Amino acid sequence: MSTDAGFDRLVEPLRRELHAHCYRLLGSAHDADDALQDALLRAWRGMDRFEGRSSMRTWLYTIATRTCLDIVAARGKRALPMDLGPSSERVVLEQTPLTEVAWLGPYPDGPETRYERREAIELAFVAALQHLPGNQRAALVLFDVLGFSAAEIASTMDTSVAAVNSALQRARAIVAEKVPPPGGRPGDTRTREIAAGFASALERGDADALVALLAEDVTWSMPPLAQWYSGIEAVAGFAAEVPLGRCPSWRTEIVTANGQPAVACYLGEAADAVHHPWSITVLSLRDDRIHDITSFLDADLFARFGLPPAKS
Repeated sequence: MSTDAGFDRLVEPLRRELHAHCYRLLGSAHDADDALQDALLRAWRGMDRFEGRSSMRTWLYTIATRTCLDIVAARGKRALPMDLGPSSERVVLEQTPLTEVAWLGPYPDGPETRYERREAIELAFVAALQHLPGNQRAALVLFDVLGFSAAEIASTMDTSVAAVNSALQRARAIVAEKVPPPGGRPGDTRTREIAAGFASALERGDADALVALLAEDVTWSMPPLAQWYSGIEAVAGFAAEVPLGRCPSWRTEIVTANGQPAVACYLGEAADAVHHPWSITVLSLRDDRIHDITSFLDADLFARFGLPPAKS
């Protein structure tokens, strides 16, 4: 067996979870692609230095974490619209995408996330991580999500156990401020019903049916657009005016992203026209209602989610 083949055999069972780890630290599936590729190249080149004092998994997580921290230092954090300014009280029709902002992106669910606690990959948690310095972000993920010890994290990050514990304390306080209380989580059947109801209301142009699914304090954001809406009155007004009022025709497909229900939305010029990819809309649910709607307006995401390039 060649060296390359032997390395691939060792790495392959861990590739998907390492990719999810990189996404969690970086907030972008595309950046996670680059980070994992770079990390595995570093690992392959340094394979002769792997002495077996830790497990292969721990060694690879160390390299992947350090690679991600290098990217964080170079590129900074990723954002959602609510990180940039207050919500809009009135509907804003003319919006220019902010291409200079590094936007948070969604993560398609698959085998790499099945082993995860759902809340450890949810959009709100990954968004909150972006507000942490790199060392705090890594310490929190490695300890609270992946179960590494403080000593293992100190070795990974080339620091002391005391520094790791201090980073964990600060990180947990910030994340607790940013992540809303969990509330009641709908069961899987109800979750599917809510996602299907949202998709159906969008396709039928039924504002009342859509609003009936929303929490009173719902938000709707649409990166890469800066404007966002907060509260059922503002969100209902936006929904009636723009996606249900000015967009001619929708086709949808239910998917999952970040361990949450999501709707792939295709926009057409008429009901009998070809519908093209428009957004991956992630729905955050709480107490049997939609609490946050995040519509990622990026047609390139559809291929990553394994979705067709158009619908009729």
